[in-house]
Amino acid sequence: MDQIEIFEVGPRDGLQNEKRQIPTAEKIALVDLLSGAGFKRIEIASFVSPKWVPQMADSADVLAGITRAPGVSYAALTPNMRGFDGAMAAKADEIAIFGSASEGFSQANINCSIEESLERFKPIAEAAKIAKVKMRGYISCVTDCPYDGETSPEQVAWVAQKLIDMGCYEISLGDTIGQATPQKINKMLDAVLGVAAPQMFAGHYHDTSGRACDNIEASIAKGLRVFDAAVGGLGGCPYAPGAQGNVASEAVHDRVVSLGMTTGLDREILERGAEMARAMRIEG
Repeated sequence: MDQIEIFEVGPRDGLQNEKRQIPTAEKIALVDLLSGAGFKRIEIASFVSPKWVPQMADSADVLAGITRAPGVSYAALTPNMRGFDGAMAAKADEIAIFGSASEGFSQANINCSIEESLERFKPIAEAAKIAKVKMRGYISCVTDCPYDGETSPEQVAWVAQKLIDMGCYEISLGDTIGQATPQKINKMLDAVLGVAAPQMFAGHYHDTSGRACDNIEASIAKGLRVFDAAVGGLGGCPYAPGAQGNVASEAVHDRVVSLGMTTGLDREILERGAEMARAMRIEG
């Protein structure tokens, strides 16, 4: 049976945008629960300035507090060398860098152009190679941007090539504002698959318009087998007006199963994780 991997991003990408300051113990409890669900990779930390993303200020404490499950890679976002050093000190298993395919979003998100952002990542990439740490790349706004409108598929392919050249083992393609359609996803994938094989890419599709699972299905037809999702549908992006949040891991699991494929995940634990995630959102 064909297997689809769900890369769980709820503890980082999901929780980073919650208004209530979620206690470290609650974050650890969520990660520990999800560690028993069958995920191979869980993104749990972001070493960014607490001034910009206060919710992630306790990332080192979360990494220190979790009970690490064998065979699970615990990932951290590292936008700069200070973040990389923090992630290494906290013993993150892998890191991620994030760029944009649109100039407007790059300026709004990290206050620099796409070219400048790629230059900033070079020392992180070099440090990751030396430390023998796996590095994943994220590309935001792969079909639509809240500032620039539609994104050129060729631009996405260009950024993907740059990140692959830097040493990223996988590129996560983000529909940041959730406006993509299967048709747009197909055009974008046709461009990026001219750069590398489907195994190099993951889909990260927000469910703002209720089409994330349809976009995942279109991507599966193109050969992609990895998709980012957040348990309980947690999170959005603070720099993307109108982004309602990630597609729920349990919804992706159910769609994959309906297609006659498997995720290797425990549906009951997913549901418990979704309930825990929703409670975090409601409390306070």
